[in-house]
Amino acid sequence: MDGRKNNGSKKGVYQGQGRPPKAKEIELIERLTPLDDIALKALETGVKSGEYQFVKLFMEYRFGKPKESVSITNSDIEIKVNWKEGF
Repeated sequence: MDGRKNNGSKKGVYQGQGRPPKAKEIELIERLTPLDDIALKALETGVKSGEYQFVKLFMEYRFGKPKESVSITNSDIEIKVNWKEGF
């Protein structure tokens, strides 16, 4: 048996499936909001010092992630695949 019967989903019973409630998300945002200035200052310090991970994070949020491409080559055909990470 492939185990689909035991995947945790039972009709009418919530066992953590799906998206978390909006209230939890709002609570987390409220808890993290006081740290906004500290986090932005740390990002600024990292970018100014030229540390790669800070610069990369800044550029991805500011300009978006670039498309990734993969080239798969066979002896007869070449396939190029473009996608955004996460799809």
